[in-house]
Amino acid sequence: MSTRKRICVVGLGSFGRHLAQTLARDCDVLAIDQNQAIIDEAADHVQRAICLDARDFSSLASVVSSDFDEAITCMSESIETSILCVLHLKKIGVKAIHAKASNRDHAEILRAMSVENIIFPERESAERLARHIVNPNLLDFIPVSDEFMVMELAAPAEFCGQTLKALDLRARHGVFVLAVREFVPERFNFLPGPDFIIKDSDSLMLIGRQEHLKALKSSGKSDGPNA
Repeated sequence: MSTRKRICVVGLGSFGRHLAQTLARDCDVLAIDQNQAIIDEAADHVQRAICLDARDFSSLASVVSSDFDEAITCMSESIETSILCVLHLKKIGVKAIHAKASNRDHAEILRAMSVENIIFPERESAERLARHIVNPNLLDFIPVSDEFMVMELAAPAEFCGQTLKALDLRARHGVFVLAVREFVPERFNFLPGPDFIIKDSDSLMLIGRQEHLKALKSSGKSDGPNA
């Protein structure tokens, strides 16, 4: 029996198309759109592609069942279509539903419908790019809650040649090293030991309070607040 997730992607605009193709590498993807030309183009890149109107419950229920692990609705340009599709997917019994939102009101409606994950791809991409432009050493940035986040940071020069034990980042900066991404040689070290020595080609994946991580990122030398 296959252990691959069964995923339904509804709406194959630029975001939906790329999402479906990427998911298809590791999951069994059903792609749905009401434009036959778009479906014909997507058919070679996903496991199954079907042309139908997701606003029609009977049509959607004929191809999507409660056996699907997750579904993503990506047609945020039409709030009505997005909401109807989410409603239908919930009625069908899909286990987890994610939805692309076009604005705050759309997101509030989706949130009230208990959508697991509300996606603002353009805004999130813009924020990620802006953070990288302002702070080139900041490789990635993932909010975990209002207080905590995970941040990937290129190793500051002051860290290079030192062990994690000597750096004592938890006590001095209030952050914890989840992993170290090495590029020379290329490998990923999850929960590295205290004797791991930081190199100038490494990047650190850190978790901590947002203010502690931002202080570490901006100073690189400051001891920062204690954890």
